[in-house]
Amino acid sequence: MRDDPLSILHVDDDPNLGGLVKTYLERDSNDVDCTVTTETSPTDALDRIRSGGPEFDCVVSDYNMPEMNGIDFLEAVRETHPELPLLLFSGEETNDVAAEIIRAGVTDYLRKGTGTDQYTMLIRRVEHAVEGGGQFDPEAETELDGVGVVGTDERFEEADDTYASFYGYDPEDVEGKHWTELHPEEEVEHIRTHVLPVVRRGGEWSGRSRGLRSDGSTFTESKMVTALDDGRLLIAVSELDDSGLGAAE
Repeated sequence: MRDDPLSILHVDDDPNLGGLVKTYLERDSNDVDCTVTTETSPTDALDRIRSGGPEFDCVVSDYNMPEMNGIDFLEAVRETHPELPLLLFSGEETNDVAAEIIRAGVTDYLRKGTGTDQYTMLIRRVEHAVEGGGQFDPEAETELDGVGVVGTDERFEEADDTYASFYGYDPEDVEGKHWTELHPEEEVEHIRTHVLPVVRRGGEWSGRSRGLRSDGSTFTESKMVTALDDGRLLIAVSELDDSGLGAAE
C-alpha cells in the first residue's frame, strides 16, 4: 500500500468540469488519497508532463478539445512516457472511439455521466490503472489491427472488416455469433478461466490465444480484451506468425 497520494493530471477544456473533478477526487471522504492538477489546454499539459517537474501517476483526458483531441494528446504522451497510465474520460459514445482507444494504447475509458457516481467510478479506474491491473504494455510490439465488441449476452454486436477477416467471415456474419464460436474448445476454457475474470474485475488482459476460422483451421492471435463501462467487452486482435509460437499465455 502506498503512503504518498496519487498524483493525477486531468485535462479538459471545460474549467468547470476540471474544478469538479479536482473537488470530488481530493475530498476527505474519498478513501483514495490523491492530488489533482488540472489543465484546460492539451499543449500546456504536454509541456507540463515533459518539463521534468514532478511526475504524475496517471493522466485523465477529455476527447473533444481544441488544439488536439484526447486520442492525439494521449498518443503524444505515449511518445515520451510509454508506461504512464492514460484514461479517457469523455462524453463520446464508446463505439465512436473504440478503434482509436485500442490503437492509441489507452489504459481505460470511462464515459461521462451525471451525478457524483461518475467521479467515484473515475477514481476507482485511476487506482486500478496505477496498480497495474489495466496497465498498457510498452513491450507489446504487435499492432492490434481488428476490433470487435461483444455484448453482455456474450454475442458480437459488431466487428470491423479486419477482425472478421481473421476468422474467415464478413462482418455481418460475425455479428450475433457467441464469442466461443471463434475459438477452439480448449481455448474457450482458457478464456473463461484466465481472461474473463481479470476483465470483469475492471482489468485488461493481453496475450496470445488461438482463433478458430470458419473453415475449421486455427491460428495464433495477439489479443487485448477490456471491459467497457456498460459491461460490454472491447476486443482487439492481430494474427501472428505461427512459427515458433506456443498456445495461449
